[in-house]
Amino acid sequence: MKINGKPAQAHNLLCHDFNQKGNTMKKTLVIAALAALSSQAHAALFNFTGDITYHNDVIQINFTLDQDATNVRVWTDSFLNGQNFDPITALWNLTTGTLIAQNDDDSNINPGTQTHYDSGFALASLAAGEYAFTIATYNNWANTTALSDGFIFDNQAPILLSNWNQPANHFGMGSYWSVWLDGVDSATNPNDPGTVPEPGSLALAALGLVGLASLRRRKAA
Repeated sequence: MKINGKPAQAHNLLCHDFNQKGNTMKKTLVIAALAALSSQAHAALFNFTGDITYHNDVIQINFTLDQDATNVRVWTDSFLNGQNFDPITALWNLTTGTLIAQNDDDSNINPGTQTHYDSGFALASLAAGEYAFTIATYNNWANTTALSDGFIFDNQAPILLSNWNQPANHFGMGSYWSVWLDGVDSATNPNDPGTVPEPGSLALAALGLVGLASLRRRKAA
């Protein structure tokens, strides 16, 4: 018997070979996705939000880099043109407790979501390690370059934010804060340190490819 001019046995061998190549391609796609997940694990995006109570509250978010990175960004987007307090942000080496940088206003970290008194950092190079990102109210600057030395307002009697006249702003500034960390491996939710963040989009994409390959195998069977 011939099929399209070829013996049936040869046709069956060709079909088997084609199916084998198809399965190999699916496996290759899954392996490639998992490899990308492994090599780009630092490309996670985290967002934490909350409220402060007093004018001298300081929020601290710890994060980790498993390898040297060139694409780390950390920023606030909660000022909202004066709806909430004006933040000061600082970046610290958590291992040594030393200040890396401190910023009052920089709304160019993630243009379009930040407004003019938001703050943060875009880091062209940051070594693997443990770090801390702090958010305080203007002008509660760090006392020194050591995190353990605290902040300017630490020894002041706490004032409810709703009753506080923030310098360079006004009474009634909102208490809401929102922080984003892009390009880090892990980050600690300051509201609940035991919370495990959701998987990153790359991880979900890899899992989706695995599921798709499995579904196709079941249909083929």
